[in-house]
Amino acid sequence: MIRRAVIVGGQGAVGRLFTEKLFGSGIMICVVDPAGAGEPAAGGARRIHGDITDISPALAKELRLADLVMLAVPEPVALASIKGVAAVMRPGTLLVDTLSVKQRIAEELSAHLDGVEGLGLNPMFAPALGFEGRVVAASVTYDGPLTTELLGMVESWGARVVRVDAVEHDRLTAVSQALTHATVLSFGLALHGLGTDSVEVGRIAPPPHKTLASLLARVSSGTPEVYWDVQSANPQAAGARTALAEAARRLADTVKDGDESDFAALMATVRGALGAELENYRDLCARIFASV
Repeated sequence: MIRRAVIVGGQGAVGRLFTEKLFGSGIMICVVDPAGAGEPAAGGARRIHGDITDISPALAKELRLADLVMLAVPEPVALASIKGVAAVMRPGTLLVDTLSVKQRIAEELSAHLDGVEGLGLNPMFAPALGFEGRVVAASVTYDGPLTTELLGMVESWGARVVRVDAVEHDRLTAVSQALTHATVLSFGLALHGLGTDSVEVGRIAPPPHKTLASLLARVSSGTPEVYWDVQSANPQAAGARTALAEAARRLADTVKDGDESDFAALMATVRGALGAELENYRDLCARIFASV
């Protein structure tokens, strides 16, 4: 059973989310933070000073005692820490990462874990929204009873766990995250380039514009590090951005050189991209538009 956990990066948004929920589930939590100790961590968990890429004797002791070690840190830190952390952890325990990209971390886990379970979690939502009704992607490198226990906890918090391997995870998130964020940010860059006044536009803006502007406000107000990781670390994100640029050019060329029937054909093509989910998304859009 999971009785003790070390959350590295427990003061960050994702780390705090897991710290609060695990602490609330009765697990003893030690939050590792390079900034110092003494200040209470999320949920009242204990907090110690430590650098997970340069493990001190005190930190090594915490890692050896833990049933669960979670790396809620940026990818470079996580990749640099795996070998050292895995060498300290007891067999039969569980090492978890919360990265937005899974292939490289899965390779590190495969190379260095010996008798330790390995699990990658990616909450597919902003931490402030909470787990209830949200999807958590789970990529299992080495399965076992603690993996099953933790995923059961996540589901008990109201989340829907979707298991995908590391390669499939990165392929799907290149579309659902990298492409989506790139589209929203490109919309913002276009708005800036056009030099229009947002107040003036807002006076006559229809629901689609308000919805995109709302997405832009949320994404652009987020933590740059998170969005940078999604765009730069995913090996398939570059292809998604290329597809977005090519799509914009195709739309422009259709309007410039085609006619109404060509445009109708283009709309039929993009409508087909939603496949069996077309009606579900159309209904969701109607509900969204009812509030804007």
